[in-house]
Amino acid sequence: MNSFSEQCLDMARSMLSHNLDAINADGTVTPIAGESPRADEPGHVAFALGEYYRATGETTLKGYDLIDLTARCVTAQAFTEPAGENGLAYAALGLLSFGPSKERNPVWERLVEETRERLDKLLLTRSDYDNYWQAFNIAKAVCRFSFGLSKKDETSRLIERMVERIEQTSSAGFFDDAEKGIGGHFNLYGVMTLVFARSALQLHANSALRERKLPTLRTYAEKYIKMMPDLVRADGLGWAYGRAAGAYGQMHCITLILQGLRDGWIADDQKNKYFDILRRLFYYFFQTYLDQEHGFLDIRDEERTAYASHTTRMANFDAARYLCQWARLSNTVKMPDSVKVEAPRTTGRFVIYDKSNRKEQGLFLYRDAESGLQVQIPLVSSGTDCTADNLPFPHCPGVFDWPNNVYLPVMIPELTFGNNVTIPAFYGTKCVTGLGLKNSFYFRYEQPELVNTNEEIVKGLGSVKVQWTFTGSKISAEFAYTVKNQVTLDKFRMALVIGAPHSKYRVGSSPALGAAGHRCSVLKDDFHGNWAETEVVTADPKYKTNYGKLHFIQTFHRDHPLVMRPGQVYRLAVSFDPDLTVADA
Repeated sequence: MNSFSEQCLDMARSMLSHNLDAINADGTVTPIAGESPRADEPGHVAFALGEYYRATGETTLKGYDLIDLTARCVTAQAFTEPAGENGLAYAALGLLSFGPSKERNPVWERLVEETRERLDKLLLTRSDYDNYWQAFNIAKAVCRFSFGLSKKDETSRLIERMVERIEQTSSAGFFDDAEKGIGGHFNLYGVMTLVFARSALQLHANSALRERKLPTLRTYAEKYIKMMPDLVRADGLGWAYGRAAGAYGQMHCITLILQGLRDGWIADDQKNKYFDILRRLFYYFFQTYLDQEHGFLDIRDEERTAYASHTTRMANFDAARYLCQWARLSNTVKMPDSVKVEAPRTTGRFVIYDKSNRKEQGLFLYRDAESGLQVQIPLVSSGTDCTADNLPFPHCPGVFDWPNNVYLPVMIPELTFGNNVTIPAFYGTKCVTGLGLKNSFYFRYEQPELVNTNEEIVKGLGSVKVQWTFTGSKISAEFAYTVKNQVTLDKFRMALVIGAPHSKYRVGSSPALGAAGHRCSVLKDDFHGNWAETEVVTADPKYKTNYGKLHFIQTFHRDHPLVMRPGQVYRLAVSFDPDLTVADA
């Protein structure tokens, strides 16, 4: 599919052309107005320029000397204080992209001796990580050995250490981006880690080692690849929950699938299905995040936002890097010009991330073939900051939206007991899914001990049982609470948010809410709540999503105390029958 490859390279050239002038003489990067620079940006730039060189063989662009720019960025990253292993890892792979050994590497030749010595020292220094930063150690080891700065190759040991940690924290072999909290921070960074580690291996000077370690990576990458048919929405929306989704939720998934196709990790009889998934993922990325008039990536504006720590500059250089990788990989896998599209089926499945006596976590995926409704319900840790992005409600941008980077109990009850603000999130036990009445799908879990928003188990307070039921496009949820001793509930609330598709960046076929909204009904309410006056947040810059603007927040609440007694079950049952339409209706 040469046209796809050429399209990717054209987009990469355009993105780089719009951002090369932001690279300063000292290799640092000037942020766009209203944003602050990141310490690892020079490394991201170096890797993007390296991938552009690998894809095109060109050393100049728009009058800029790419060799010189890369050398400046590598130098800036090397002398960044304090030294960041993330930026250094990107810079190391950028350096390797220009040649597998320092004797034949034009960027290395441009570096002064002081920079070379500092790189030698920094590439040797490494901390022990059990989160996604372990992938950066792998990249540093690949560069150090390939450049002959060390006779001992640590790459194999570091990959084995990474997968040991995966096995320790996930019974199902998924990547836990370990952070503070209850444990089990399963998110998009698992895909990113495997993609980055695979890219590092591809640049290793020892091809025999690469071939030996590929089966190890395959074991874990395949688990994410097999999620994609049920994860990716009909309009092409990819990974939609957790931090750093949005544009990266498209880019990481596209790269993983292309790497899987290149490495033979996808069976021949499945390739058509994945070619179609790729087409949809890319189209959504192209329509939703690319300013097609000017040719750069636009992740923040008046209507939407992105993960708080991601800058627009970094996203543009990362996108250019990925586009160059896609151009190369698509030529390797011989993507067809057209594929036969399978008719969607109504499905519901729970992907188990981890199952132990202490906790169970995973992702429930549901799709209704007739209406096109497709949701993702994550039951995972939120890590250090509890935001709505990770909470266990049906994530479906355009229909069931949530504020990005902001905490709000969207579609789930929040019960406050003194200083403990509890929500039925982060973990469960007895997680089960199956078929119910009238061809419905259900997803159930329990919390034998309530957990607060700091992800601390509140022992002896109470428990909750949760059931989500999906019948076509109709959704119902029931939350059944019991307390162990008499206790006063100080406050209760549940929020619904209503947004709109982006006025410019959107796919016309994306699902959206019609005029009738969610059509929410409270079927059972033992908390005796009521609907507060609808809050209009259109003008509030805090309430945005990765995809469009939020306009209204509807809160069902009880703002005065309720004495809860043991032996009594307190139920909240709600149903939703969303008025489904499409963005360009």
